[in-house]
Amino acid sequence: MTEHISRVLVVDDEEEIRKILSRILEKEGFEVITAPDGQQALQRICFDAPDIVLLDVRMPGLNGMEVLKK
Repeated sequence: MTEHISRVLVVDDEEEIRKILSRILEKEGFEVITAPDGQQALQRICFDAPDIVLLDVRMPGLNGMEVLKK
């Protein structure tokens, strides 16, 4: 039986936050993908099909709440 590795999308406009969360999640065995803004997050959701999304609410441009609505 193969084990499914959960894919997590980390969305935050602060690069350091993305890096920290990525390191922590990867150490726990998750596959991590990142996006620096809401628009790229929507693209990553469509193309990479993450199992879960960690989404910053306050971002320039398309904010986290707008991403949730879409």
